[in-house]
Amino acid sequence: MTFEMLGLRPALLARLAELSLTEPTPIQSRAIPEVMNGRDVMGLAQTGTGKTLAFGLPIADALLQDQMRCMPKSAHGLILAPTRELAKQIHDNLSAVLKGAHLRLGLVVGGASLNAQAQRMQRGVHLLIATPGRLLDLIERDAIRLDDTRYLVLDEADHMLDLGFIHALRRIAKMLRDERQTLLFSATMPKQMNEIAAAFLTRPVRIEVAPPGKTADKIDQSVIFVDAAAKSETLSDLLDGHRDELALVFTRTKHGADRLSRKLGQSGFAVGAIHGNKSQGQRTRALEEFRQGKLRVLVATDVAARGIDIPDVRHVYNFELPNVPDKYVHRIGRTARAGRDGRAVSLCSPAEAGELRGIEKLIGHPIRAEGGTRPAEMAETPKGKPRRQRPARRRRPARKAA
Repeated sequence: MTFEMLGLRPALLARLAELSLTEPTPIQSRAIPEVMNGRDVMGLAQTGTGKTLAFGLPIADALLQDQMRCMPKSAHGLILAPTRELAKQIHDNLSAVLKGAHLRLGLVVGGASLNAQAQRMQRGVHLLIATPGRLLDLIERDAIRLDDTRYLVLDEADHMLDLGFIHALRRIAKMLRDERQTLLFSATMPKQMNEIAAAFLTRPVRIEVAPPGKTADKIDQSVIFVDAAAKSETLSDLLDGHRDELALVFTRTKHGADRLSRKLGQSGFAVGAIHGNKSQGQRTRALEEFRQGKLRVLVATDVAARGIDIPDVRHVYNFELPNVPDKYVHRIGRTARAGRDGRAVSLCSPAEAGELRGIEKLIGHPIRAEGGTRPAEMAETPKGKPRRQRPARRRRPARKAA
């Protein structure tokens, strides 16, 4: 299948051809026709499978067809993303695809000047990409209104739940017009997602390219069993084997990311760190230097797992296993993007055996051991703990007739 077969406008097809994009990914080929037919869509697909164009292209096609003028402080389409990095990534990707299409895009995220963002929204935009918190800040300042918004996208909706945005999403939903088209995209499907779907979507078509929790086939996953005190040395040895390739390292905490970054820097690695305590400028600069190869190692917390789309990331290391199994899927999804191969290695201490068991249960198979010894209590299959064998019941002797 090609993009031409999906019925997109010639201007979009020409731009896609300039970018050497001719064949849609599975989520794109299935979602774009449904969106163009006006359906609400719930799309479930792995990270790195092209979800941005799956919703961006059909909305752009509709906006170009309508040729509606932007009203002050308004947006015809709204795309909500959980993090600044992901919002900027969506904005940059769509800006590249829509170059020359005469559609005005806006970006509203935290860490930047409220006044500057409010000023840019004075003229209105065709398509606004925003994080929920900053969007509400500007709405409260009467800098943005949503009564003219006809298209709504919730990208990485499961992560918005993780970050506690459910209340913000409910507030935003009440401000939107009833006659709208809503698209929800996610890589995993937590239980609360049904609540969001019921509140935002109307009779949605569900498109599931891969089962929730499934990891990309081209990621070589392995685990090394090691004591917590030896993790830093183990990681340094692993990184030393590919100093010319980009590696992303995940920790649980902000302080842990800074501490590990300093240790790796002392070992001679070109390393940086990003997390929630870093300013927007620091995070953007670190990501750009990582993308350019000036930094070979980037240490990050889970807040960055949804906002890093760098095809050259060859290695992902879980220095500490996430305590929520779904986060593992998003972490390792930062490699093997755009059809490339990738490698994901997890360092598992004895205290993290439970986290590893939960991850293996989610992905449906055990992770190959690359080093160390798997704890005896983890010998069972990841489909669940083996049922206890109940002792055979003793048969009661038959009662004698009186």
